[in-house]
Amino acid sequence: MLLQFMNNRGAMDVASILYLLFGYAVLILLIMPVHELAHAFAAHLCGDDTAKWHGRLTLNPFKHLDVWGTVMMLTVGIGYAKPVPVNPRNFRHYKRDMILVALAGPLSNLLLAVAAVAVFRVSLFFVTDELVFDALWLVLIDVIASVNISLMVFNLLPIPPLDGSRLWSSLLPGKWAYVLERNSRYITMGLFALLMLGVLDGPLTALHNAVFNLLFALFGF
Repeated sequence: MLLQFMNNRGAMDVASILYLLFGYAVLILLIMPVHELAHAFAAHLCGDDTAKWHGRLTLNPFKHLDVWGTVMMLTVGIGYAKPVPVNPRNFRHYKRDMILVALAGPLSNLLLAVAAVAVFRVSLFFVTDELVFDALWLVLIDVIASVNISLMVFNLLPIPPLDGSRLWSSLLPGKWAYVLERNSRYITMGLFALLMLGVLDGPLTALHNAVFNLLFALFGF
């Protein structure tokens, strides 16, 4: 957000700044807490209450915020929350449950995006006022659906501390999973550098647009 503001400060009016602030407020106060709660709840269902003991089985955003992830979010426009603590030894089925817990967060984002598009689709049968239509598009599609899709796509990357690292660590052979875990700090630093340089903008945008267009097609747009 800060980079976007600095790069476009001459062209941004008050409405644009408020829109930007609103989008990040929804992300930080609603979308990310739902994402992390999904991880915690999935772990609970799989037999591990570590997240619950650490107070993470909640929608309270301040329980989930990560300082570095929030800084990334406000600077390069995409970041992450504090990883939910998990003890796989408590799982009933180790590999299966690790995959389920890792997928729970991105799946919650997909469901929120689906719900937003569905509500918008239904609203078209009742809304006739153009201003109300524009407001619904802004909130439900431009913010809730779009941000959730972006967060889902980003978190499925096989890069620590993202969900994809847990997912792929469970799917990869032990040797490769160990290499991924051992170099997690350097991989995270590399990720931040790539985001700052805009190297990942193209691939992430392409994946976001593919999911976005698929959802619209499914709802008959």
